[in-house]
Amino acid sequence: MKTCELSLIKYILFIFNLIFAVSGIGLIIAGSLILSDVGEFGHFLENRILAPPVVLIVAGCIVFLVASLGCYGAIRESYYMLMAFALCLLIIFIIEFAVGIAAATYKSEFQTALKDAMTNSMNNYETSKADKVAWDHIQTKLECCGVDSPLDWTKRPVSCCHPTRENAPVPSPEHCKDAKPGDDYLYSYGCFDELQMKARNSAKVLIGVGIGVAFIEIIGIILACWMASAVKNKD
Repeated sequence: MKTCELSLIKYILFIFNLIFAVSGIGLIIAGSLILSDVGEFGHFLENRILAPPVVLIVAGCIVFLVASLGCYGAIRESYYMLMAFALCLLIIFIIEFAVGIAAATYKSEFQTALKDAMTNSMNNYETSKADKVAWDHIQTKLECCGVDSPLDWTKRPVSCCHPTRENAPVPSPEHCKDAKPGDDYLYSYGCFDELQMKARNSAKVLIGVGIGVAFIEIIGIILACWMASAVKNKD
């Protein structure tokens, strides 16, 4: 009976680890996509904001390696390897939980930090090439102008404007500078709300993926401990 139970758990745990390894690859892909999506605006974002997708990529690599350990431990029916596997899963779960708490705590500071960074960068637009490139990129990419509105600029850059029809030329710097909110060739929305929305959407993806993997990890801990107990009783 014990041998039958052990064989059943062995195959269940082996299949679980295959799924777990795939979830590790999923973490790497999700973290990479989010980092590439938000990272291009890293000039305005603090490292703490960009840290979660990086942690997700690292966690994905670790998850893939740990899943390999779990598969090997299940095949060998090794009590110590199975307990090491369960301990690794527990450590990963605690780290993910801590990162989630840190991200939730920092959420209230995010808006202030982002707006301050954008305002300071805007003030350096004429004197800093990095700030100029960053603002021209974000305004063109997100189709926005200024921090809260086009009125934030004292000398509005041409990246705040766009052609009014397909294949039409971009309005000249003089036309863009003299444009008023409501003109059809001037972006009317501020970049702060657009960038904040993009960061929030990325955070939702991170939270969803994190919860899914955490659920898988809890199941893995239970299965590993169950099989380790069965191996110990058999011996």
